[in-house]
Amino acid sequence: MRLLAVIPARYASTRFPGKPLALLGGKPVIQRVWERVAAIEGLTKAVVATDDERIIDAVRAFGGNAMMTSDKHRSGTDRCGEVVRRLAEQGESFDVVINVQGDEPFVKAEQLMQLASCFDNKEVCIATLRTRILSDEELLSKNNVKVVCDKNGSALYFSRQPIPLVRGCEEREWLSKCEYYKHVGIYAFRCDTLLHLTQLQPSALECAESLEQLRWLENGYRIAVRTTSVANIGIDTPDDLAAAERYMIAHGEK
Repeated sequence: MRLLAVIPARYASTRFPGKPLALLGGKPVIQRVWERVAAIEGLTKAVVATDDERIIDAVRAFGGNAMMTSDKHRSGTDRCGEVVRRLAEQGESFDVVINVQGDEPFVKAEQLMQLASCFDNKEVCIATLRTRILSDEELLSKNNVKVVCDKNGSALYFSRQPIPLVRGCEEREWLSKCEYYKHVGIYAFRCDTLLHLTQLQPSALECAESLEQLRWLENGYRIAVRTTSVANIGIDTPDDLAAAERYMIAHGEK
């Protein structure tokens, strides 16, 4: 299987401009993501996809591979699609592409390999991860996307609200009555599926929840979901960066 990893990275983040270049433990955040992704066993190629020359320069300075992409993309998925199309024009083809956001410096290579292994099943076209929710704070936060699956491990729905609702119980009792899972926003796609997804128009559920994966479900795509014990720490704000620094110190990460 020819495996491509794409790391979308924007400079103009509303909550944290320039965050891919912010230093975390003495290295740019984007470098830490690159180093984790480059450790995937069997990886054919990795590309940082950005719309800013400063990120291009930084990636090339630490020996990474970067591609300038359009500044019109609505999502990292669309940016990944551009990379796949342009590489195809250059004669490079891949079977599966993994989308790892450029603000996920603690992503584990084993998580990405877990995703890639989903495609040993020829029926899988899209795969993603989830992790168990263990606190009421996590469960009730609208920043944490929750996912429910069928018995075969395919996503039924994603929501910013706690799902399912446990009828007749106070919210503080829900975790004792039902298992809840948080979506880990790392995706893998068959390349032809990814290109089809980038042609779809935004859907009603997607617009309501502000979750692009609902567009795929509404259009009949199945999403395979696998469980990971790793709760990734994304960086959206300067406060998140400070928390990431503390996490690195506490866990002895370099």
